[in-house]
Amino acid sequence: MSTIKPPSYIRFLNLLDALDRINPGKSLDSIEEGLLNKIVLSFHEKQSILVGDLISMAELGSQATLHGRLKNLSAMGYITMAANEDGRKKEVIPTKIAIKRYEEISKCLEKAVKAS
Repeated sequence: MSTIKPPSYIRFLNLLDALDRINPGKSLDSIEEGLLNKIVLSFHEKQSILVGDLISMAELGSQATLHGRLKNLSAMGYITMAANEDGRKKEVIPTKIAIKRYEEISKCLEKAVKAS
């Protein structure tokens, strides 16, 4: 009887699940994941992103929900918030922990593709 290899994406999801089990206190819900994705993408594009930009993303949730999720991301160590030049707005910056998370996710994706 031959075994059927799962598709690359299924292997990728399994690897992500294993990654989350390694760091159980750092697992993100879908809203937090969406916010962190936006933050890291902006960081890699060398564009600043403000708290106001993120909490206006209605497709992810209400302003109160998004503000709470940003606080969660900060408490978990994934982001920092710093006042901009005039001090009236806060810029959201990914931490080394967040960058490392995306490096690990990239490794999972590469591993899943290589196994196909």
